[in-house]
Amino acid sequence: MPPPTLDRGPAGGVPRGEERFTHPSLGGLRLHRVRWGAPGPRKLVLLHGAGAGAHWWEHLAPSLVAEGREVVALDFRGHGSSDHPKTLSPHGFREDLQALLLDLGAPDAVLVGHSLGAHTALEVAATQPGAAGLVLVDPGRGAAARQRSATRLALLLTRSYATREQAIARFRFVPAADAAEESLRVSIAQRSVRLQPDGRFGFHFDPRWIQVLGGSLPDLSRVRCPVLLVRGARSPLLTEEGARELVAQLPHCRRVDVEEAGHHVLVDQPQVLVRLIQDFLEEIRG
Repeated sequence: MPPPTLDRGPAGGVPRGEERFTHPSLGGLRLHRVRWGAPGPRKLVLLHGAGAGAHWWEHLAPSLVAEGREVVALDFRGHGSSDHPKTLSPHGFREDLQALLLDLGAPDAVLVGHSLGAHTALEVAATQPGAAGLVLVDPGRGAAARQRSATRLALLLTRSYATREQAIARFRFVPAADAAEESLRVSIAQRSVRLQPDGRFGFHFDPRWIQVLGGSLPDLSRVRCPVLLVRGARSPLLTEEGARELVAQLPHCRRVDVEEAGHHVLVDQPQVLVRLIQDFLEEIRG
């Protein structure tokens, strides 16, 4: 069956609303989220990777809305329009996701996470059972130390530009997403650029938060919900061996490799990823 045409909705995928929120557990920190679809009892939560943001899901989210299912994308702290706190917290991203689920009243949401978002979803599912299902999109595991260091360094060494147009033109996916359409790169770049206090234009995340990545994995045997592991067949960050280890450690996990995709499956092969998520939701009735 061919992959679906992405449904960008009647207004080109315009979300129902964007808002900042907080929760007592966040100690005054305010986070940003984007919502698609009518409020419903079922929630699908989309979690971005390091250096990215909720807007990375805008080309996919409308196709995932269904009757009774609302789709919500979160900006982690230090990213996008969420607060960028000065103090780094090793469990900050987990706290952000937990606060979102509490605020939505949705401990049983289905969590879809890419890279950092996938690791955060795993951490929450292992320590706070309740998720209806997980879709893990290329969580880094098994890559050589040189590859991990090169990726981290590329995210840390952010640059600024004299004009917004220059920043958009120079925006690149890290690691590279060779199969991504140029129009999609530009669309994501346009939402990734911000005016800095010095009058130059940079990207909408705080690279200091890259320093908190790479902690130890939780006890994956505690993840009791169904899990779909999606690996980009060309991914330099989730190796064949790393994917096998994850499947072996997760009690209810199946794996799909996406051809012609690297680490950024959601931009390399978005239509294929939408179909995989839709099929998984049908399987678990999420």
